[in-house]
Amino acid sequence: MTHIWYTGVPHHALIRDYSALGISADDPDVVKGRAGSPYAVKDYYQVNPDLAVDPERRMEEFEALVQRTHAAGMRVIIDIVPNHVARKYESLGKPEGVRDFGADDDTSVAYARDNDFYYIPGEAFQVPDPLAGYRPLGGEAHPLADGKFDENPAKWTGNGARDAKPHFYDWYETVKVNYGVRPDGTRDFPALPEGYSQADAAEHLAFWEKQDVPASWKKWRDIAFFWMDKGVDGFRYDMAEMVPVEFWSYLNSAIKVKNPEAFLLAEIYNPSVYRDYIYSGKMDFLYDKVALYDTLKGIIQGKGSTDAIEKVQQDLADIHPHMLHFLENHDEQRIASLSSRGMRRRPFLPWCFLHCWTAGRSWCILGRKWASRVLKMRALESRVAPRFSITSACLTISAG
Repeated sequence: MTHIWYTGVPHHALIRDYSALGISADDPDVVKGRAGSPYAVKDYYQVNPDLAVDPERRMEEFEALVQRTHAAGMRVIIDIVPNHVARKYESLGKPEGVRDFGADDDTSVAYARDNDFYYIPGEAFQVPDPLAGYRPLGGEAHPLADGKFDENPAKWTGNGARDAKPHFYDWYETVKVNYGVRPDGTRDFPALPEGYSQADAAEHLAFWEKQDVPASWKKWRDIAFFWMDKGVDGFRYDMAEMVPVEFWSYLNSAIKVKNPEAFLLAEIYNPSVYRDYIYSGKMDFLYDKVALYDTLKGIIQGKGSTDAIEKVQQDLADIHPHMLHFLENHDEQRIASLSSRGMRRRPFLPWCFLHCWTAGRSWCILGRKWASRVLKMRALESRVAPRFSITSACLTISAG
């Protein structure tokens, strides 16, 4: 066992009264559920208070958790969600001199290169019309649950929706971060020079140090460095393909020069850009969801032939060491659950295949329910996490 992915660590929007700690209340109209989403981060410089035994000392508890994890011979991975942040982003934990996302934006225009967000000038945000009987907090009374949220002008929603009143199935609890991509899709930042897909991290960093880059890029670099200085060994990047490859070159080269052993994993589901994000974006691993996971899932469900596995191997042969293979994660069904109906030993088959195919060259992720049980056992055995209440975690295990 080599790495632990602690999910939900940065403080995301949630419904609980922490006003005694100076934390502003989040609005149930733009928070999905009481616990909120760990991918709608409100403060990238502080720990989610719901995870702590003593919320006032939550950062100290996390730092102690990192130390115990390292003492147990494992490395720590946390999430960074660069495509979007919570609708109400405000950091109480930011270091001196750091500015919040959006604090210096010109909100009179839809786009400016150094604006952190996109805007809809002249229109105020409207809460989406609920569907399927949805009610915030299940209808429980709350002083802010009034079908309104004060945001004027409205910002683009995290999935790119440009309406002041997004659809209920849009990511309306989040706002889209601007990386210098104009609304028409053209780029407002330098391109990597020809041939830089073969250049190392130091060369990428040297290139970007001479360039003028959008303000949001610098904010994310500072956030990554903040957590690295806390002992974090790597990051799992949510929805990484929604952010330009050039930004990843900028960020990951800086991370790799600071710590060459940093573990960088990206959630990318478009095989046509895999190599761009690996070679130009300097990612260590990409989720192998569209190829291997979906193929194995189809086979287990009786919707495909094992002949398809050979094509997956051929298509990814040149980047196989960079593909992170998994049989489940927080977004996907557990393949064992699909294969175990009436055949108790059958779930072992896909695991055996994956173990033999990877031959120690890549990694396997085991999902939150199994991992949380293992984490509890590890807490008892090695005191990795006795004082920090991780709601869900995934363990990365060497396939060899």
